[in-house]
Amino acid sequence: MAGTWSKSSRKRTTRTKNNRRSVPEWSSFRSGSSTHSQMASNEKGQHEERQRGALDGVRVIDLSRVLAGPLCTQMLADHGADVIKIEPPTGDDTRRLGPPFDEHGDAAYFSSVNRGKRSVCLDLTQPADRAVLLSLLKDADVLVENFLPGTMKRWGLDEASLAPIFPRLIYCSITGFGADGPLGGLPGYDAVLQAICGLMSINGSAESGPTRIGVPVV
Repeated sequence: MAGTWSKSSRKRTTRTKNNRRSVPEWSSFRSGSSTHSQMASNEKGQHEERQRGALDGVRVIDLSRVLAGPLCTQMLADHGADVIKIEPPTGDDTRRLGPPFDEHGDAAYFSSVNRGKRSVCLDLTQPADRAVLLSLLKDADVLVENFLPGTMKRWGLDEASLAPIFPRLIYCSITGFGADGPLGGLPGYDAVLQAICGLMSINGSAESGPTRIGVPVV
């Protein structure tokens, strides 16, 4: 993993190996024409050894959680994108979704879909932290989120709100049922999707009825 994940002292900081950034530092950080050349200059060349990928120079702000979004952004990181994962002050919920846990106390589930990312903790319910996110978006190419439909709009961070400010930003919203159609906008989580696709109907007993499979599979 490119970064060092830690459960302690996580609030409002980000860590990459021997480097830690505070929120004010992130607010003032600006990339030049080449994201990685700027990082190498600012961070004493520690990224110079990184092999350039097809997405080198692309910056991704990752607001996603659990599986679908983090796996998507990890693939972008694998191809050279600079992915900045935004976590709540308590950390991503899947950090604790174990065992097994790694040497840093993070669940293998979390580590398996967050390789190669940097991290900063923000409480997006707070206006000051949303302002920090807007600062990060000034240099971003892509935003990925998978919140409950309507959450980003409530925070003023939906596509309609951000497009006039950041017209070149690619906005990727991952939902269980999409935005349109009879199920559009409904919440989608593993238990819901296992039920609606019929998977639960082949699990369980006559007494229990349809039963969710014990691990997330959808």
